Amino acid sequence: MPAKKKATTEAAAVEVTPEKKPVRKRTAKTAAVKPAETTAKKTTRRTKKTAPAAEHLPIQKYKDVINWKKGEAHAWNWLYIEVNAGDLLTELEAGADNMAVCVEAIKDCMLEGDYYIVEADDAALTVRYYTDNLNEWRRKYSEVNG
Repeated sequence: MPAKKKATTEAAAVEVTPEKKPVRKRTAKTAAVKPAETTAKKTTRRTKKTAPAAEHLPIQKYKDVINWKKGEAHAWNWLYIEVNAGDLLTELEAGADNMAVCVEAIKDCMLEGDYYIVEADDAALTVRYYTDNLNEWRRKYSEVNG
């Protein structure tokens, strides 16, 4: 029996401790020093690449959107919709300067019975389109009112 006690005392005397890695302090010698060439600003001049001129949407795209809106309003049994040139341009081409095409499309989509809420040639143009009768036989506003 004394042999067992000896074995247990030896096991108790040996402690298992994980080895700790020494913490390295960062000193001037161990800090990464960049050569003067890489830290100095480069004096080479880069030319700025300009984006190619953005293609504007054709007038037919504006007409398609307006006619789609009129068709949707008709399906919901709405009597009319009002379309503003500035809002339509922002919806289709945010930030683009394509107002002349937008205004022309809004005016071209007018049928007899539709009228101007605000008549202008800029973003303020607002037209009320009646959607109760969208038959193809309806005349254009320009044919009726010259």
